[in-house]
Amino acid sequence: MKIRFLLDENLSPRIKQAVLRYNQDIDILRVGDEGAPSLGTTDPVILKYLNINTILLITDNRATMPEHVYNHLTAGEHHCGILEIRPKTLVKELIESICLLWEASEDEEWFDQIQWIPF
Repeated sequence: MKIRFLLDENLSPRIKQAVLRYNQDIDILRVGDEGAPSLGTTDPVILKYLNINTILLITDNRATMPEHVYNHLTAGEHHCGILEIRPKTLVKELIESICLLWEASEDEEWFDQIQWIPF
């Protein structure tokens, strides 16, 4: 299946808008959107949401998310993929990376994977 993306709430809503301008078919939500976890949702709840909804998280939360991911996996839970944004990534590079991932891969390839983007 095609990848579905969830943008962490600390990422600008403009990223979602730019991705959809590039390709309207990409399934991308941001925390706080209708159908997504609400603003202020804790990291552990987000991780469960990813698994239940088969959706990949895009985040630049290097403060709390890594510990929660570690705890989540240690507890025997899974996730459908986490993409961490490299520091100092330009918005254009991020948009291009999201679009490339959507075009070139399937969601099952990202199961329990944690990768930096852009590659």
